[in-house]
Amino acid sequence: MKAVTKGSSRFEPVVFHTINSIFMLFVVAITLYPFLHTLAVSLNDGSDTLAGGIYFWPRDWTMENYRAVFISGTIYHAAFISVSRTVLSTVFGVFLTTMLAYTLAQQQYIFRKKIGMLFILTMYFNAGLIPNYFLIKNLGLLHSFMVYILPSLVGAFNLIIMRTYIRSLPGSLTESAKIDGAGEFRIFWKIVFPLCTPVLATVALFIAVGAWNSWFDTFLYASSDIKLSTLQYEMMKLLGSTMSTNNDPSLLAGNQHNQAQALVTPASIRAAITIVTAVPILFVYPFLQKYFVVGLNLGSVKE
Repeated sequence: MKAVTKGSSRFEPVVFHTINSIFMLFVVAITLYPFLHTLAVSLNDGSDTLAGGIYFWPRDWTMENYRAVFISGTIYHAAFISVSRTVLSTVFGVFLTTMLAYTLAQQQYIFRKKIGMLFILTMYFNAGLIPNYFLIKNLGLLHSFMVYILPSLVGAFNLIIMRTYIRSLPGSLTESAKIDGAGEFRIFWKIVFPLCTPVLATVALFIAVGAWNSWFDTFLYASSDIKLSTLQYEMMKLLGSTMSTNNDPSLLAGNQHNQAQALVTPASIRAAITIVTAVPILFVYPFLQKYFVVGLNLGSVKE
C-alpha cells in the first residue's frame, strides 16, 4: 500500500505539469490567433480575402492595404501628434500621480482621507458628456494641444495603486533621511521615486495605452483642427468610411492622388488599421513587462 502511494505521489506532478502545459499552450494559441489572423488579412490582397480561407498566413501577398491607409498626407502629422501626446501624458502623468500618491501616503497629512475619497468618487460618478464639454470650453482648452494632456494627468485608479505601493515601503527610509536634514521633495525624488520602479512601469503602461488609443477627445474638442488630429482619429474616420460604403477607399483616395493600383476591401483596410494602431504599443510592452506583474500585485495589496 505504501509503495502504491509513493508511486502515485511521484506520478502526480508529471500529470499536473503535463495538463498545465497543454492548457497554457491552448490559452496562448487562442490569444495569438486573432492577431496573427488580422496580420495575415492586412497583408493579403483584398479581393482574394473575400474568398475566405485566410488564417495564419497571407495567400496573395500585397502592401496595398497599408498604402491605402497611409495614402493621405495627414496621417504622418497625426501620428506625430499621437506620439507626442502619449509621451507627454505618460511622463507628466506618472510624475504627478507619484507626487500626489506620496503626499496621500503620509500619515501626518490630515486631509489625506478626504482627498483620497474625492478621487475615489470620480471612479463611480461622472458629470456627463455635456458638462465635461463646457468645462473644457470654459478652461480655454478647445482646439488646443493641452486638451490631450491636462484632463487626464491624474487617474484615480493609478493613484490608488501608487499610494498603496508607497505605503508598503519601510518608514525607516524616510525617517532616516529627515534626520539627515532632507526635505520632503528631496526624499521623494532621491528615495521614494527610484524605489517605485515596478509600479511606475505599471502606471506608465496604463497611461500610455490609454493616451495612444484615445480618439474620442479629438472628436469632441479638436475635430475641426486638422493640425490637432491624432492617428487614431484619422484611422477612425477611414474605418467609418469603409463601414458605410462598399467602395474601395484606396481607389477613392487614388482618384485624388492618381496612385490607385490595386483593389482593397473594407475587411483588409480594417485589418491594416488594427495592425498600424496596435504595433507601437506591442513594441513598448516588452520593455515594461518584467515590472508590470510585480508592480500591479504589490500596488493592489490591501494593508
